[in-house]
Amino acid sequence: MINRVVLTGRLTRDVELRYTQSGAAVASFTLAVDRSYTNANGEREADFINAVIWRKPAENFANFFSKGSLVGIEGRLQTRSYDDQSGQRRYITEVVVDNFTFLESRADREARRGSQGTSNNFAGNNGGYNSQTDSNPFGAPASNGGNSFGGNANQQAPVNNDPFGGGQEVDISDDDLPF
Repeated sequence: MINRVVLTGRLTRDVELRYTQSGAAVASFTLAVDRSYTNANGEREADFINAVIWRKPAENFANFFSKGSLVGIEGRLQTRSYDDQSGQRRYITEVVVDNFTFLESRADREARRGSQGTSNNFAGNNGGYNSQTDSNPFGAPASNGGNSFGGNANQQAPVNNDPFGGGQEVDISDDDLPF
């Protein structure tokens, strides 16, 4: 049987990091995932998916992500139950995260935080997809209107290296094609 879940979305709240009695770290969070269609008002609806992550990855997740972070997760669905204070049986379905991915650059994260002067030493994926910039689908840093948002103010503007962006016709003979 296959039980795999892959989701991309934004955190709806800060990650809640706790420790079990045995000392194992567990982080819980909710991911807002846009639906692929719009409602009658032309707005996208979202699903709010609960998720947990365990041990050292839970600590890393809590350190690097906060409310509004764009993240990709991979894991499995789990349903568990408990009895509430009134004796009623409650069921919870959640994603148990095995892997996660940064989907926005450090500069985007810091800009979203309002440039509070906080900075992490993570040197990971600085070329993540930014869903708010449809004209920039290749992960190049978006222009931020001259504000450095804690980044390097001397950094040069990105250069558009798209070889097909000039609108010029490409001359390829049929002999050059492998099919």
